[in-house]
Amino acid sequence: MEKDEAPVFEKIAVLESPFEAQVAGSMLEDEDIPHMIRSYHDTAYDGLFQMQKGWGEIRALPGNADRVREILDLVRSDNHDITDEYDTNE
Repeated sequence: MEKDEAPVFEKIAVLESPFEAQVAGSMLEDEDIPHMIRSYHDTAYDGLFQMQKGWGEIRALPGNADRVREILDLVRSDNHDITDEYDTNE
């Protein structure tokens, strides 16, 4: 990549809720993984399409796609306590 080129983020996954977006985004920031979270909410339609398309999407560099999916799986897992792995009191 040349110096003046901006990194190209690709869509990695569809997010199901604002909570999922917030937690996944926080975990990605903790690991210094560049990412972008985009909501599908459209004020003109008052979020109507979020029911069909999901809450939004997470984008990242292609080289980080696997780690982003792993983090999203942690967030979505019912039997994993996220605070165990990301305990700030260590």
